[in-house]
Amino acid sequence: QVQVVESGGGLVQPGGSLRLSCTASGSGFSINVMAWYRQAVGNERELVALIANGGHTQYVDSVKGRFTISRDNAKNAVYLQMNSLKPGDTAVYYCKVGAFRANAYENYWGQGTEVTVTV
Repeated sequence: QVQVVESGGGLVQPGGSLRLSCTASGSGFSINVMAWYRQAVGNERELVALIANGGHTQYVDSVKGRFTISRDNAKNAVYLQMNSLKPGDTAVYYCKVGAFRANAYENYWGQGTEVTVTV
């Protein structure tokens, strides 16, 4: 099994910054794509950013220029640096790790970390 744990959420004022972290642990797995999703109250979960094993990144339009995704393969970790935060960024942020394990590819999710942007 692969365990995924996020951290770094919190309360911040508009224009502020937060850095989310996510670490995958377990045995016998090889990580491919790592991604951040978010789900605001009443909304569907949406992809915020992803980073492939080779470093290719992708962002939802609403965060381009403000958020930066990065990864540390040695630590099985992915990060989301969030700058110029807006109230519309308020959501629970989830980390998803896509990994090969036992000749199968599976997606593993964390429990989520809450981000609240408010005055």
